[in-house]
Amino acid sequence: MSPTPEQRRAARHQLGTGTGAPAARRGPSGGRKKPITVEAIIGTAFGIVEAEGYDALTMRRVATALETGPSSLYAHVVNKEDLDELLIGRLCAEIELPEPDPARWRQQLIGVCTQLRDQYLRYPGISRAAIAAAPSNLETLRVGEGMLALLLAGDVEPQIAAWALDSLSLYVNAYSLEVALVNSRLGRGEGDWVVSRDELLRRFAALPDDTFPHTKRYAAELTAGTVDDRFDFTLRLMIDGLPGTRRDA
Repeated sequence: MSPTPEQRRAARHQLGTGTGAPAARRGPSGGRKKPITVEAIIGTAFGIVEAEGYDALTMRRVATALETGPSSLYAHVVNKEDLDELLIGRLCAEIELPEPDPARWRQQLIGVCTQLRDQYLRYPGISRAAIAAAPSNLETLRVGEGMLALLLAGDVEPQIAAWALDSLSLYVNAYSLEVALVNSRLGRGEGDWVVSRDELLRRFAALPDDTFPHTKRYAAELTAGTVDDRFDFTLRLMIDGLPGTRRDA
């Protein structure tokens, strides 16, 4: 089982530095550099992801940006997975959770998912850090608690609510990752792998009628809508399908 946030903080303290204690700089320039703190590590990591994408984020890359060695980071952050958890927790801290309203719980749930999506899209590919990770950061757990409260406010049966929470989180993560991958390909000039709607329509029109009759007939529907339209549609499809007894007013 992964260590809890309390256990991780205790482990850092045993190394001789609490989460807020700066690591001492060594060498002739040590006194002129900013101290290494958890906040400095998190801020630097976000800057790397924002500028270069999540794939560029490594402990060594963060250490280089802070003009130190990786060992200085490990006094504050256990490993890369721990850093990922801190980053996702910091994004979750920005999420505003509404007071559950049994008359509006579905719309409220969509609102929380949309906030989470927008946080992920600020930092290309960072939602990967939330995939296949058991939440233990208190801010991440706070968002899960709030979403679960909204589901239960709609009289969704607890087991179904628990699985719905997992499904919704996975969809938001996957959607955010796909958008990041598309934007990354466009940024690298790989436009052949990201085609426009007009190009898709042209390709569908060129398909043989006897093999792809439905794709050709409904090409307009298959390519309609923005990415936000599709995000909202999928969330509503998932949430409206839940067997809650309360409906939005």
